[in-house]
Amino acid sequence: MNKILVIQTAFIGDVILATPILEALHKGYPSAIIDILVRKGNQTLFGGHPFLRHVLVWDKSNGKYKNLLLLRIAIKRQKYDAVINCQRFAASGFLTAFSGAKIKIGFDKNPFSGRFTHKVMHEISNGKHECERNLALLAPLSISGEAKPKLYPKPLENLPSESFICMAPASVWFTKQFPVHKWVELITFVGKDKLILLTGGPSDAALCNEIIEQLPDFNLKNVCGLYSLLQSAELMRHAEMNYVNDSAPMHLCSAVDAPVTAIYCSTIPEFGFGPLSKVSYVAQTQEKLECRPCGLHGFKVCPEGHFNCAETIHPQDIIHS
Repeated sequence: MNKILVIQTAFIGDVILATPILEALHKGYPSAIIDILVRKGNQTLFGGHPFLRHVLVWDKSNGKYKNLLLLRIAIKRQKYDAVINCQRFAASGFLTAFSGAKIKIGFDKNPFSGRFTHKVMHEISNGKHECERNLALLAPLSISGEAKPKLYPKPLENLPSESFICMAPASVWFTKQFPVHKWVELITFVGKDKLILLTGGPSDAALCNEIIEQLPDFNLKNVCGLYSLLQSAELMRHAEMNYVNDSAPMHLCSAVDAPVTAIYCSTIPEFGFGPLSKVSYVAQTQEKLECRPCGLHGFKVCPEGHFNCAETIHPQDIIHS
């Protein structure tokens, strides 16, 4: 086993939850060359990664299918001994099936799984974390590992001199995102004396400014877009606590063992995507809502129109002393 490719071209959190595979592969085959394929934007997660040779990138936003075909050619030329596909969708299955690798491993739900040499069952309701489900892909290679993600950020310069809290208010999905007025409630509960850094990407800056405008006398700082993904992970590692949605910042915390409180609105931790830091908490409604969970990934609007899964979470449900 001299050359191995791992494929995960989904969102940031999904890629982070695939990193235990890299750790286990390096342990099982320490001299093997390991590459990973991710969607454009997520390659920055692997800057300085000690076990990776190349990070292949699929640009889905510009010439998606043309780039897919070019990737297929590039992958076949590499003559990988094994391709391990963490994703359950057709495009990644196509790349795996026609990779030319001697060993092609993926989940049974992938439309191209009939062309894999090994199929592994993927079950959301089996009580396992997604990291464990991903590591099951290594069973055909007789490899096991620790079901915890791992990233390798460099030390961050110019950290705040005082203790601080990070809050990441944004999410791709509306029903996964704690509402602005609820973040305002939470910050008010924390108090004026604590430095709170509002984190996220450049597109999240407006949301964080909206929160700050409602709390002009509080010690808040909008740092959206000032840090890369890896730098954000390192920043959160130094925080007193990180308050996040069920979204990528939670997985960044898990990957560097940063303290985290994950706020669950429409989704539930039982899906297997919860926090894995040593110091981690889950905050969710105490109400018994028949409509929750309403989906695995969330929606752009609340299907019931009331969003009670978020509205009934209170600051005292979130803060852990």
